[in-house]
Amino acid sequence: MTYIMSLFLFGLVLGLVAVASNPSPYFAALGLVAVAGLGCGVLVGYGGPFLSLVLFLIYLGGMLVVFAYSAALAAEPHPESWGSRSVAGYFLLYLVGVFAASSYFWGGWYEASWVPVDELKEFSMFRGDASGVALIYSLGGGMLVICAWVLLLALFVVLELTRGLSRGALRAV
Repeated sequence: MTYIMSLFLFGLVLGLVAVASNPSPYFAALGLVAVAGLGCGVLVGYGGPFLSLVLFLIYLGGMLVVFAYSAALAAEPHPESWGSRSVAGYFLLYLVGVFAASSYFWGGWYEASWVPVDELKEFSMFRGDASGVALIYSLGGGMLVICAWVLLLALFVVLELTRGLSRGALRAV
């Protein structure tokens, strides 16, 4: 299980570097889908399947629809892909930065602490995220309203930024 979690974490870091290095919204959306999937895999491995499901449904179901709409409004005729020189240069630069930061903090990381929750089931009476689900439903109502307001605000900000000087979706193409 440790090897699978290491693979998920390595893919998560590579996906984040791919999103950060690409200026085109099309390929950045593909990187975001990969990062969301791998992040949900990490959460499932560490005992949070409900939180992983909520993240996957809300993020991929809601925010990527807004992202696809705003990317369609800001369409480029020739977007830069991951194979172009500038994007590959940024990718290598960010990857070197990640490896430099990880080598700096390497002494505090131990592989033995990467044990998923389900491997400790002999010592536990509950599932890893059972108390978290109850906490979301009992005390998380206010935070849910705040998060919905922030998502609505982000929708209007993205749509206003991609609108430009035209009249929005009713513009002449």
